[in-house]
Amino acid sequence: MEPANIPTTFVLWAMYIVIVVPIMAENHCKVTSDKADCSHLELNAIPSDLPLTIKMLDLSHNRLKSLPAANLSSYDKLEHLDVGYNTLHILETALCQQLPLLKILNLQHNEFSKIPIKAFLSCTGLVELRINANGIKEINGNPFENLQSLHILDVSHNKMTSTALGDKKQLSNLSELLYSHNMIKELKKEDFMFLGNNSVQKLDLSSNPVKEIQEDCFQQLTNLHTLTMANMTLESKLTEDLCSQLAGTQIQVLVLLNSQLKKIHNATFKGLNSTSLISLDISNNMLSEIDNNSFIYLHHLRNLNLEENQVSHLTSRAFYGLSNLTHLNLKKFFSSTKNPKIDDLSFQWLQHLQYLNMEQNKKIELSEYTFTGLISLTNLSLSGCTFPTITSKTFSSLSNSSLISLNLTKTDITKVESRAFYGLEHLEVLDLGINQIDQDLTGKEFEGLHSIRQIYLSYNKHLNLASNSLCNITTLEKLNLRKTALTLGSNSPFNCLINLTYLDLGNNNIANLEEDIFSGLHKLRILSLQHNNLARLWKKANPGGPVLFLKGLQNLEILDLFSNGFDEIPAEAFKGLSNLTILNLGENNVYILPPSLLEAQGSLTELDLHKNLITSVEESIFKNVFSKLKNLSMGNNPFDCTCESIAWFADWLNTTNTSVPGRDSQYICNTPNNYHGVLVEKFDNLPCKDHAPFKALFILSFTITTSLMVLVLLLHFQGWRIKFFWSVLENKILGFKEIDPGDQNFEYDAYIIHAKEDMPWIDCYLLPLEEDEKSNFTFCYEARDFEGGVSPLQLIVNSIKKSRKIIFVITHNFLNDQWCKRFKIQHALQQAIEQSRDSIVLLFLEDIPDYKLNYSIHLRRGMFKSQCILEWPVQKERIKAFQEKLKTALGSSSVVN
Repeated sequence: MEPANIPTTFVLWAMYIVIVVPIMAENHCKVTSDKADCSHLELNAIPSDLPLTIKMLDLSHNRLKSLPAANLSSYDKLEHLDVGYNTLHILETALCQQLPLLKILNLQHNEFSKIPIKAFLSCTGLVELRINANGIKEINGNPFENLQSLHILDVSHNKMTSTALGDKKQLSNLSELLYSHNMIKELKKEDFMFLGNNSVQKLDLSSNPVKEIQEDCFQQLTNLHTLTMANMTLESKLTEDLCSQLAGTQIQVLVLLNSQLKKIHNATFKGLNSTSLISLDISNNMLSEIDNNSFIYLHHLRNLNLEENQVSHLTSRAFYGLSNLTHLNLKKFFSSTKNPKIDDLSFQWLQHLQYLNMEQNKKIELSEYTFTGLISLTNLSLSGCTFPTITSKTFSSLSNSSLISLNLTKTDITKVESRAFYGLEHLEVLDLGINQIDQDLTGKEFEGLHSIRQIYLSYNKHLNLASNSLCNITTLEKLNLRKTALTLGSNSPFNCLINLTYLDLGNNNIANLEEDIFSGLHKLRILSLQHNNLARLWKKANPGGPVLFLKGLQNLEILDLFSNGFDEIPAEAFKGLSNLTILNLGENNVYILPPSLLEAQGSLTELDLHKNLITSVEESIFKNVFSKLKNLSMGNNPFDCTCESIAWFADWLNTTNTSVPGRDSQYICNTPNNYHGVLVEKFDNLPCKDHAPFKALFILSFTITTSLMVLVLLLHFQGWRIKFFWSVLENKILGFKEIDPGDQNFEYDAYIIHAKEDMPWIDCYLLPLEEDEKSNFTFCYEARDFEGGVSPLQLIVNSIKKSRKIIFVITHNFLNDQWCKRFKIQHALQQAIEQSRDSIVLLFLEDIPDYKLNYSIHLRRGMFKSQCILEWPVQKERIKAFQEKLKTALGSSSVVN
């Protein structure tokens, strides 16, 4: 026998591998906390690898053909099971035995054409059961007999012809019963006899072809609170029968939407006289006529919905008796094909009405008595109606009301006359947006609005504001002027709005603002200037400099400057805005932010700089701001991914907890080429960190090198000036001549040795120094001072002995002059050596190399003091400096130290 079992075992294991394992492998259920969502996975079987502690399992929208109780036994903690939208047609009796804690079971959209009698035998704890959309025609026996805890039962969208769900008392705690979209034609007395207690409060019979409502059909539903019979053909007769049968119930909400009720006469709701109905919905009924006194039986009614009807005439007593009504919906109530008429004082009976909706009634006309009597009205909406001009009489009938909100959007208003809202002293919200208003506001339009807090004027044709346009509404807190082709006078129209907290001036193409435009708005918290043309105001080239139009807004919290074309932002643009939390500069042309721009914005939590031309995000500018940010939008900028520009930002992106939408798609490097198209957060900043320790050394070495270069260039090009002024200063303090023992033996200050060709230079530049009173020099000059008849040799020897200094005027002619070379120079040198005196001064009038000087006269520059070697300057402006140096050289001591 054992060998025979081997193939069987093998086959079972093979089936397990082929069928079960793929199912487990393809399990993509979403498990969160105690819930498993396995919907929309095309499952053919119940997953077996879910947590055993789950309380909710969603298996809807799959391909389940059966629901084996054994497969669910491991999930015995389940309280909610949803197997809707499958192809189930059998429900095992053991299901609730395996799931003892089950409270909610959803079987909608399956194939349960019949409900087995024992299907829910063990489901005693079930609270909600939905078996809608299964094609059930009738309920045989009492399958719900044991569901004594059930509160909600949904059998809608089936093919049932009766409301009977059993032939004995059951469902004693049922509170909500749904029958909509079945085939029920009659409501019989015995059909609700299966209900064991009067517990049902909500009953939905919508979309059933009911043709007859029998007497006492709701006898078992004495606690009925809400009855919905929408999308049916009740008309006046069945509606009257229905109301009569509801007389003994606790009905409070009755929904008769789209029930073909074309006329309401004064007996239609008579059966509800003894009820406490508080809400009645008869909308979308093509209702064309309401008789006088039609609602006199609805003493407790508070909410009446008459939306989407075709009434052409509202009589003065149509709403008589509705003294407790608080909400009235007349949206699309009047006929659009005729000119509807509203009798004066039609609303006078509604003394407790608070909310009146009359939207989208295109052709109605209001008189000065239309709303008389609405003393409790707080909210009135006339959006979508037609009022070309608002006059002082349009809303005069509301002068004694408590109106707080008035909605006049989309009403084709072109003009608001003076005192149009006079008398509405309690009005707080006035909505005039999305109209065609085209006028200069003088301020008289808003007279009488002593409590106004918000005015919405956005999306109009054209508004012109002068300095007094808003001065009658100083209580205003919110003002919307977006897209109004707004023009502003030279004086601010906003300064009188001392309580304003919100101002929207977006989409107006504003190009000019005065610096004090918002100076009086000390309480302003939100300012929107998006989609304007303010770029010129912040340019350095703007006449008069940048216009700091945000001055005085110290309490501003939200500033929207989106899409204004800004390419420059002055450093003091946001000065004083210390409370700013949200700043939007998106979609401008900003490429450089001043280092101190955001230094005062320590409270900033949201910053938007997306779609600008920013290439660099530097730590010195953004570090303090980014430290407190919760949201940053800086994508779609042409980032320069280099160490100096982006390294700090890339590191911040990878470590921050700040929300940065699009960081993995919008923050892309533009330059350099090797990083083009790479995400900023992928930037490799390791090379930047390697150089970081040498930054200080680099700065130090660069500073020293630069300083030396500057010093060398200064000395090279301006050294002569320094020497000149030093010489002048030194000579003024010490004088030209130093104390030199033996000076009294010299007759001349200097003997001049020169070539014959250089005499003109001596006459022009050297001899004039004798006439200088300060220096008082005396030269021995052969052409002038040698006596005739005496030997030249003897004169030269004697003159050199009598001279304190000997000047060599060196030129190429001097080096080639044989008389100078063979006698004068030799004798001068011999005397200087014999007397141990450093008395020779070299004047180079031409550029003579040192080697040539040595070759010609056996002298080198290094043999003499530097101050005794002078070079004739090429530039004329340096001649005075040369003369000062010559005076110093001639005045220096000749004693050899």
